Amino acid sequence: MAGPGDITIADTKRYERDVKEAYQRMGSKLRGTIRTVTGVIGADTTFQKVGKGTADTKARHGLVPVMNLDWSNVTCTLTDRYAGDWTDKLDALRTNVSEREVIVNAGAYALGRATDADIITALATASTSVTMTTTSSVTFRNSVISAIGTLRAADVPDDGNIFGAVSWTFWQWLLTVPQFASTDYVQGQPYANGSMVKNWLGVNWIPFTGVTSVGTASEVGYLYHKTALGHAIGAEQSSDITWHGDRAAWFINNMMRMGACLIDSTGVVKMPLDATVTLPTS
Repeated sequence: MAGPGDITIADTKRYERDVKEAYQRMGSKLRGTIRTVTGVIGADTTFQKVGKGTADTKARHGLVPVMNLDWSNVTCTLTDRYAGDWTDKLDALRTNVSEREVIVNAGAYALGRATDADIITALATASTSVTMTTTSSVTFRNSVISAIGTLRAADVPDDGNIFGAVSWTFWQWLLTVPQFASTDYVQGQPYANGSMVKNWLGVNWIPFTGVTSVGTASEVGYLYHKTALGHAIGAEQSSDITWHGDRAAWFINNMMRMGACLIDSTGVVKMPLDATVTLPTS
């Protein structure tokens, strides 16, 4: 608890609000690209997975054929995450707006990276993979087309909810493909949390630094449909500030309770890329 004349309740609530806004604005890049359920009570929650239905004919006055849909459950475990730091009284948190914004953003971004890390971990458990060939921009393009074709062959719907979470190196390779780079074929568009995406071949491509083994010869990008993954939220990001007289400082704690899981592996294609290969010059 803050001492007399220190940070006021109004200042604390403003900080908490700022952290939430910063998290929603810039914290997580991928949260809005998958299924989300809020208000989860307990250590985990369940996402429903439904199989394909089959239509058939029937005789006049006969019984309507039953689809016998295959229902199954996927458990999503929630994890508590914290991001805290100290600030000395002389840092003047209450009056120095710039200082407060720095701390707000640092906490929100840390929570956002943790959210994205959970989503990437879930994506990495998928089983289907199409390796990106980097001998030329043409072979790379064909590899991307093959990955998209693999997803479509699994009857993944072409409804605007297919996403490509790729590194900036992968993005640079995409820019060597004339059809991707040219505004005659595709336009960039804003997406959640300040991301700029390009929709090409029915995929919303998002450049992202948090993919698996980024920048290495074993880097992995991901192609997925929104319904293939689930994000469970037990407690949204929140903050508190406590005064510690023995340190003459406040401890600022940001926290959340969330988790992500793979619901349907057929809705995900992993795209391994040797990110150490030099971009083609022609």
